[in-house]
Amino acid sequence: MAGPIAATRERNPAVSTTNAQPPRADAGPKADVALDLRDLRRVFLPRNNVPVEALAGVSLSVRQGEVVAILGPSGCGKSSLLRILAGLDRDYSGAIDWHVTHAGDEADRRLRSATVFQGDSTLPWLTVEDNVRIGLSGLHVDAAEAERRIAHYLGLVGLGRFRKSYPHELSGGMRQRAAIARALATEPLVLLMDEPLAALDAQTRLVMQQELLRIWGETRSTAVYITHDIGEALMLADRVVVMTGRPGRIKLTQDVPFGGKREVAQVRADPRFGQLESALWRSVAEEVGQSLTQTRGGE
Repeated sequence: MAGPIAATRERNPAVSTTNAQPPRADAGPKADVALDLRDLRRVFLPRNNVPVEALAGVSLSVRQGEVVAILGPSGCGKSSLLRILAGLDRDYSGAIDWHVTHAGDEADRRLRSATVFQGDSTLPWLTVEDNVRIGLSGLHVDAAEAERRIAHYLGLVGLGRFRKSYPHELSGGMRQRAAIARALATEPLVLLMDEPLAALDAQTRLVMQQELLRIWGETRSTAVYITHDIGEALMLADRVVVMTGRPGRIKLTQDVPFGGKREVAQVRADPRFGQLESALWRSVAEEVGQSLTQTRGGE
């Protein structure tokens, strides 16, 4: 973990791409796979020594430049999956093949993955620019390159005029923008987001959804996005993955048909949005219902 963001470095050579999926219509002819998850399994042993299976055979490919949203009932292993991808949990079976790689000494200048969490992760005793700078502390970038990244990514998230401000002087949405800038400044090959907008009020959340669409459009980030919000998943992602209740397995995947360039208001007015939201809600609700039935039955 580097500073206040979870991060992992690329250490291994590139793995040859296999079972690549068709590219998005706007992704160009060579939308290669960024990472493959193959049969991931995670079992926890709590104090009573009764095994709790969090993940059971999760296999998924994520394309470069693709945003994949993961939905599922509470306890389905979404956060466990993200922790594994972030390198924070290594006690799992299965394989993760990272097809993304660096050239030359770039491995010391970029992170393989960086994580934006749900809660406010800005350090209150540091200015906005120093919050971003601390995320670069584990990378081999000189002062000039660090300054370039700080200026660029704070400008990208609309905080260029607030770089000398402290977090308590910012709104909740602005603090989360600072956290996103800190992750982006590491120029990760895969951006991991664990319900990053969940703590925001409804109006700010809609604004931040549009901001994320703009940022991803400019950076072409590959992202894995965990959320409980079905509408948010459809708004932000190229593909939505629904997981079963515990143990977590992939129940279905749904391509999102709204294209790479989208506006929040226009997408929400699209009849397909409501249809997909309703269908995904039924799928998730079915898993929630089964989980409640198991709980009542003492399983």
